[in-house]
Amino acid sequence: MTVHDIAARLPSIDVLRKRCKALAMLDAIVEGDHYAYDREWGEDEAASMRSGSGEEYDVVFTTDGVFIRGVYHESSMSTYRDGRLWPGLLDGLPEQFRAQVREPAFCRRDGTLDATFVLWRRTNDERWHAGDDIDFSPADDDEVDPDGSWLLDILCDDIAADYIEHAREVYETELDPAAVEHIVTLRPLSDAAVRALNPDAALANLRERAEEYGYPTTA
Repeated sequence: MTVHDIAARLPSIDVLRKRCKALAMLDAIVEGDHYAYDREWGEDEAASMRSGSGEEYDVVFTTDGVFIRGVYHESSMSTYRDGRLWPGLLDGLPEQFRAQVREPAFCRRDGTLDATFVLWRRTNDERWHAGDDIDFSPADDDEVDPDGSWLLDILCDDIAADYIEHAREVYETELDPAAVEHIVTLRPLSDAAVRALNPDAALANLRERAEEYGYPTTA
C-alpha cells in the first residue's frame, strides 16, 4: 500500500472532518493520547495523531481545502540521504498549500518538511492527490507499505471497528460497539454513551472538550 492507494480511499473533505472530530472525542472519553482536534490552529483547523513511537500525521483544514502530511519513522523514506525530503512527495502540490510545507510544527530543525507521505485536496477537487511521480523502488525491498500512509487507514472505511481494535491493542480495553458508533456518527454527546465507554469519565469536562472540537453536545 502507498499514498496513491490511500488517496483513492479517503472520503470527502466534509466526511473526513467529521471522522477526525469523532476520533478526538473517542480518545477524550477513554482517556487515550493518540488523536486530537484543534479548531483554532492559527486561522485553520487541524486534526492530529501521535503514537508516541514515531508515527504521526496531521490533517489541516483550510479555506482552500485540506493538506495532510504523515511520518512513519521505520520507513526508509523518512531520512532520505542528507535529510532531504523523499523525491516526488510534493510534485504537483498547489501553491495554496505551500505554507503548510514551511510550517515549523511539521518541519525538521533545518526547515525541511518531515514527512514520508503527503496528500492534498482543494475545496473544488473531485478527488485526493499525491505526488504523481514518487519512486518507491529505492525503499527497502521488504517494505510492503513503504511510506507509512496506512496510518490513515482508520479514516477511510469502518472507523468504528478500527477504533475498537485500536483501543484493544493500544489501550488494552474493550469498548461497547454501539457507544463507539454513537460517537463516530456524531450523535450528540450523551451520558449513556460516555458511561458505556468509560464509567469514570467526567461528563462536564467532556462537554467542554466537545465544544473545543466542534462535536455536537445537544440534539
